Amino acid sequence: MQLEIRNYYEVLLLEILQDEGLLDELPEDYISDLCCVTLNQLPVRYVRHLVDTYFFEDYNELQQMKAEIQDKLEKSRAFLKQNLHKKLKEAE
Repeated sequence: MQLEIRNYYEVLLLEILQDEGLLDELPEDYISDLCCVTLNQLPVRYVRHLVDTYFFEDYNELQQMKAEIQDKLEKSRAFLKQNLHKKLKEAE
């Protein structure tokens, strides 16, 4: 049995990455790491049907969620960049 549930923050994060062109621009491994680090900083909001969510969602709440994702996304980018520099220095 496969349930049709999703974390709505995951959906919104992927939409943001797509809108910014990052899904086509960055390596898949980096995108996966970026998504994991970002989503681990966010609450979960499970939904069953995205269509229902789009129809019933409050605009202000959606904007707040997107702003929260953007904030955590920037922190995740900085975190990954810092760790990459650390690994490169250790490899020298």
